[in-house]
Amino acid sequence: MTARWPGIFVAIATLGVCGQAHAATAADQLYERTLMTSADARCRLFKPAVGSALDAARAQARGATLRSGASEVQVQAVEQRARAKAGATACASKDMQTAAGRVRQAFDGYSTMLRMTYPGDRATWQADRSVSATIPVWRLSQPAGFGRDRLVFGLSGRANDMLAVATFADDAQPYAARLVLRDTLRTQGPYLNARNAKGLAANAAPRNASRVFAAETRDTAPVTLLPTGAKTGLSFRFPREAADAMSRLDPREAATVEFVFTSRTGVDTVRRAYVEVGDFAAGRAFLR
Repeated sequence: MTARWPGIFVAIATLGVCGQAHAATAADQLYERTLMTSADARCRLFKPAVGSALDAARAQARGATLRSGASEVQVQAVEQRARAKAGATACASKDMQTAAGRVRQAFDGYSTMLRMTYPGDRATWQADRSVSATIPVWRLSQPAGFGRDRLVFGLSGRANDMLAVATFADDAQPYAARLVLRDTLRTQGPYLNARNAKGLAANAAPRNASRVFAAETRDTAPVTLLPTGAKTGLSFRFPREAADAMSRLDPREAATVEFVFTSRTGVDTVRRAYVEVGDFAAGRAFLR
């Protein structure tokens, strides 16, 4: 928490894991990485690729700190102290330049990586920096099953559009989709029940404590975005604001994707899939 400038070193050895085997605690790593990202924003210390790699590691350390049992208030306090320390140090100071050099050494190779895997408690995000001008591909994705139906959720294309691509075993056709996320402005923390047999559904916020984002588009899904083995499916695109909202959530909680159908009786029915938030924020930062 009180790391001095000469001692700051953001270790690449912990990237892609929770960091439990590393001597530094998750909170220490969060402090160091927040300090350096804040310093970079003010002093332009790093090339964009290194800066984005550092920011991805900061987001991952934030998630690890929350997983370790720290509250959102405690995490914010660590971040505030780190930003204050960065703001109080001159850009040209020896301590600043020494720390920046160590960060460049640690993250230079990482910044050139094309793919990263971010395992969570129940699910995994796959990140891929490669893009195509002609073929839609997933840049950050997580597969999920719900009943006999299947889903891939994440970011796609050069614009990092947030998509839900689903295939339905009975060939049902939903006319709409919704993304339900905990409202961080109306709640003090996540709703977690790890022992509940409902799995991820137990870690989704109740409706009265959530924000609901309606899909902006509904299209036939490109083959390259379909769940493995699927031949057809539907793609729903959510507003960019939804990705920002998901990035602010606790890594242990779940996002709910709702698909809305009209039944034979004319009454809407809903099928729900659940996605683990995990290191979504870190994966998103990795793509920058």
